[in-house]
Amino acid sequence: MTWSFSLGRLFGSELRIHVTFFLLLAWVGFASYSEGGPDAALNNVLFVCALFACVVAHEFGHALVARRYGIKTPDITLLPIGGLARLERMPENPLHEIAVALAGPAVNVVIWAVLIALGARTSTDALIALDGTGAGFLGRLALVNLFLAVFNLIPAFPMDGGRVFRAVLCLRMDRVKATRYAAYAGQAVAVVLGFLGLTGGNPVLVLVAVFVFVAANAENQDVAMRAVTRRMMARDAMITSFEALSPADTLGTAAQAVIRTTQHEFPVVDETGSLLGFVTRGNLFAALAAEHPRSDPATSVMEENIPRVNLASGLEDVLDLLHKGAPAVAVCSEVGAMLGYVTRENVGELIVIRGR
Repeated sequence: MTWSFSLGRLFGSELRIHVTFFLLLAWVGFASYSEGGPDAALNNVLFVCALFACVVAHEFGHALVARRYGIKTPDITLLPIGGLARLERMPENPLHEIAVALAGPAVNVVIWAVLIALGARTSTDALIALDGTGAGFLGRLALVNLFLAVFNLIPAFPMDGGRVFRAVLCLRMDRVKATRYAAYAGQAVAVVLGFLGLTGGNPVLVLVAVFVFVAANAENQDVAMRAVTRRMMARDAMITSFEALSPADTLGTAAQAVIRTTQHEFPVVDETGSLLGFVTRGNLFAALAAEHPRSDPATSVMEENIPRVNLASGLEDVLDLLHKGAPAVAVCSEVGAMLGYVTRENVGELIVIRGR
């Protein structure tokens, strides 16, 4: 994820933190200092850090159970609105998906129980005063963990309860239809959360609502796309009519190619037809904006690590490669000559045209 940096690896997953998380800490510290002085600021900043440690534990609950089913979690990212565990894929066995989804809230319940055993005191008054210091540090942390467990179990996608809801629906219908219903439920909940956030003046709730609404729609589209791509191969989606660059072409040549074509990426091929890399519009524009000489070779902004597949490769595998950040996937012959390439955009266009 962009604008995030690594804190290291834990249990086989890279732990990352988004820079906006520090904005949250700064906001909490400033607001607390304004109301209660340095002691309140320190207390609340430490509380937020402890809370996000619990969020990390929640995400590792998902990751470790997913590992039991052969699914890796490349990274976990801390965001101001919570954590995001990026699983390579979700289990398609409904019972496995239920286990993975429930693992996160289960971790929060365990943390709550441990804090209670350590003497954390919770009460209705403590819950009302959750944003203050009167509830006691451990009591507040216990209550928030219990809230996180209950909130995540709301049967609305993409929250954990929504994934459980989708898995239960999968027992009676196909995965695409089940995801659609779970996504609709998630978007309905997002509308309610957004309304409550706007009327109550809670910007965090509005942010969560926007995230839930967008994520539900994205998951719905991704599952529908994968259902179609399983029936297709790379040859069905590849672009075969394109303009290529040579290793001798300059940034100026590439700029002219952008103007006279609709391509967003330009393969660079040698005289044998073998692919050397791709020059993307984004990289080209960044170089021109930085006032690089137009006489510089186009290869100076070329992305070299382009995945390669053959004509008979499954389109779902191509989609996985694109999701990992590749600007395109090259389709090559047995001798390495480039035959065409696949992008996210033309996979989407193919699904619209042939996916119904």
